[in-house]
Amino acid sequence: MGSFSIWHWLIVLLIVVMVFGTKKLKNIGSDLGGAVKGFKDGMKDGGTAAEDKPTTPVAGQVSSSAGSEKTTIDVEAKTKS
Repeated sequence: MGSFSIWHWLIVLLIVVMVFGTKKLKNIGSDLGGAVKGFKDGMKDGGTAAEDKPTTPVAGQVSSSAGSEKTTIDVEAKTKS
């Protein structure tokens, strides 16, 4: 009952390939690799982007940073009594 041998892992791998197929497994692998690469790029860009934008939005204001549309929406919060 100890660890699995190489034959156990080969049988599991064969069953996984039979169930999912090689094309789907390849797509899953490439999607996962792209997600990891995007995360790493985001972490690198996140540090420099935070230094470029030192301003913070004022409470109650929501600003849109779309390329052509630059609007600010003022919102007033009402308290429940």
